[in-house]
Amino acid sequence: MLRIGAAVAGIWLLVRLASSVGNMWTKVLRCTVIAALAVALTGASGYLARDTLQLFPDRLPFVVQLWVGTAFFGVALAVSAVVPRFRWRRGATALVAASLILVASANEVNGVYAAYPTTRDFLGLAPADDITLPAKQVHSLPRTVAGALESHWRLPPDLSTNGKLTSAMIPGRVSGFSARMAKIYLPPAYFAQPPPRLPVLVLLSGQPGMPQDWLSAGKLMRTMDRFVKAHHGLSPIVVVPDATGSQFADPLCLNSARGNVDAYLAQDVPAWIAAHLAVDTGPNAWAVAGASYGGTCALQLATNHAGVYPTFIDIAGSAEPTLGDRRRTVADVFGGNEAAFRRVNPLDLLRLHRYPSSAGAIVIGSADSATKPDAKTVFEATTAAGMVSHYSELPGSHDWRVFSLALETELPWLARRLNLIE
Repeated sequence: MLRIGAAVAGIWLLVRLASSVGNMWTKVLRCTVIAALAVALTGASGYLARDTLQLFPDRLPFVVQLWVGTAFFGVALAVSAVVPRFRWRRGATALVAASLILVASANEVNGVYAAYPTTRDFLGLAPADDITLPAKQVHSLPRTVAGALESHWRLPPDLSTNGKLTSAMIPGRVSGFSARMAKIYLPPAYFAQPPPRLPVLVLLSGQPGMPQDWLSAGKLMRTMDRFVKAHHGLSPIVVVPDATGSQFADPLCLNSARGNVDAYLAQDVPAWIAAHLAVDTGPNAWAVAGASYGGTCALQLATNHAGVYPTFIDIAGSAEPTLGDRRRTVADVFGGNEAAFRRVNPLDLLRLHRYPSSAGAIVIGSADSATKPDAKTVFEATTAAGMVSHYSELPGSHDWRVFSLALETELPWLARRLNLIE
């Protein structure tokens, strides 16, 4: 319906433009100039956002640029259609028409990435069924010595078969990093009296992005509830912390002037989880995963802090932290110090060290041509460094449809790795 409304609005604007100019060649020339202006504005805005303001590192797909250009074309058309013979009524109608084209174009861009399923998701509002973070239970069942937890656990009949969502501020006591609210999924088994000691999955969103993205576009609740229903109420506790600080910030998951995100995720977040949630604190019970920027961040944490996160899932991440290219990254974040970059760069660490106790899943969309070479490079580097890693491709491109499916697909492997299921 939105597409139809935008198409009607565009036709009306073209008719108004044609009626304001008598000569056919003048009409064609004016439309050509407007189209050229839209193309120029699209290119300039892309360069400004990516290269100057550095709002995101990825290049925009052609289809996204097409819809951005359509939005600029609609606005320019509206201005051109009313300026020669301005009337308040005509101006108001042109404003409505341009707004329709803008909203429709934005909706199409959203459709490419599947980022905001609803208006509530776009506004970043918490789910209506969020619960208050429950107090940590003092007593829990002893950690299993042999066999997976599922082999000797059954969900008490009085407990729900669905998990619960909650939120919490995780302070950057060590890092000084100022983070937004974290989102937390607690499986049904967590509410048993006493609960089993459950493993932890730290899950990271992309950039631009926020923790809420995994709940909305990532369909985290649906994925985890399906899993717990098949496994007696068991799943990892999923904590989705903020890994950027704001929607468009890009701290590259490093310790730098952009924010000490590495220290936040490797020290502050694990310390807070152990202090406030009843979890298994054993080193092999923790994993990190993420998509796009979050996938790169998961790889960085797994290589820089293998003792904290010996298991990781890298979904459509880059092979290294980047602001678009190596030169700019080293210059802007490391002050031109290439050696400092190499000391924390995953590929360099994988070449220098062995990781026999670590395991990883590298997942990519089959049509994600921009990121697929990086995924293959990471897989080869991790296996060469002794990690038990595997590589898989899923149908789709660099969007939340693939990210969500990747987590659902890899969750059984992750649960076995964390000694949760057989």
